[in-house]
Amino acid sequence: MRTGLHQSGREHERYLWTDAFAVCNFLELFRRTHDEECLRYATVLIDQVHQVLGRYRDDDMRRGWISGLAEEKARLHPTAGGLRIGKPLKERAAGEPIDERLEWDRDGQYFHYLTKWVHALSQAGFVTGNAAYSRWAVELGQAAFKGFARRSRSDEIAGVYWKMSTDLSRPLVAATGLHDALDGFISFREAQNAAKTLANAEAAGLSAAIESLSLLCRYGNWTTDDPLGLGGLLFDACRLCRLAGAGLNDVGLVEQLMDACRNGLTSLLAGRQLSWPAAHRLAFRELGLAIGLRALPIIADVVARDRSTFGSRPALGRTLDLLLPYEPLSEKIISVWMPHAQHRDANWLAHENINDVMLATALTPDTFLSVGGGLPP
Repeated sequence: MRTGLHQSGREHERYLWTDAFAVCNFLELFRRTHDEECLRYATVLIDQVHQVLGRYRDDDMRRGWISGLAEEKARLHPTAGGLRIGKPLKERAAGEPIDERLEWDRDGQYFHYLTKWVHALSQAGFVTGNAAYSRWAVELGQAAFKGFARRSRSDEIAGVYWKMSTDLSRPLVAATGLHDALDGFISFREAQNAAKTLANAEAAGLSAAIESLSLLCRYGNWTTDDPLGLGGLLFDACRLCRLAGAGLNDVGLVEQLMDACRNGLTSLLAGRQLSWPAAHRLAFRELGLAIGLRALPIIADVVARDRSTFGSRPALGRTLDLLLPYEPLSEKIISVWMPHAQHRDANWLAHENINDVMLATALTPDTFLSVGGGLPP
């Protein structure tokens, strides 16, 4: 199998983004079928990711765990130094000029990949009842914030770097991702919630990070017409409105995200990007939108039921009424790409692994869209 879970010789072919989605998919299959083998795949995959992406590459002069911890302690804290992306090329050396084309294939750490793994670990904790997964999610959040936070001269948090070196010592791409602060704010809240629920621990180590990212979110411009970005906004909004203890700031942020999604979807459809020839499109980006669109009924249900939290925002309900008719677009996107997946054409095979895992998530998104403590309705 291409997962590498059967063949030990392939276990170094790990990629953090696809593996995060795959963990949620295995957990979803276990919830639906009660097949223990699916649960075993999820836990084995988590262990492999930590063993491979938590260590330096085989072609790196450095050896051992990225965290710098000794072997025995590092196994207990496998996410303490972050996790590599899993790209095919080594990271750019210090002082080496950047080649924008090559950089996409170079290793290092991405903040938005780490937040996906925080989410996957939190879900694994809820499904298995094993509090170690929630602890690792918290420790990964701490490492990510410490390594990626871009500070001003007055030492205030001014943003989040897009890409860092494997050891988190220097930025490889100093730009700030459009939604990275938002992803971090919500994912760290999710990890905090998992730790409190599963281990009765407050995860105080993430409180400062959550507060800093919350401040960054107050000034965010979330609008995008990129399908994957829109799917990510809907995914974030779904988790935020379902997290316990949503306050007024959260409600305002959900409202902002829904407005951005409405504007972005309007722009996307007006540009007719989803009607372009398949050779000029990327399946996994559109399938990311399909996953996010599956969250719309969940968001609408939470807002309608939780009047004490969302009742003071009638504009949010009106925006959701405008967005809900877009939900069937999810099935249309899946139906477009399903024949390509079945026939394994060149367009699909160019990004085979990520296309496959995103399609699987779009077909069975419940665990991926969950924040634990029960499946979405």
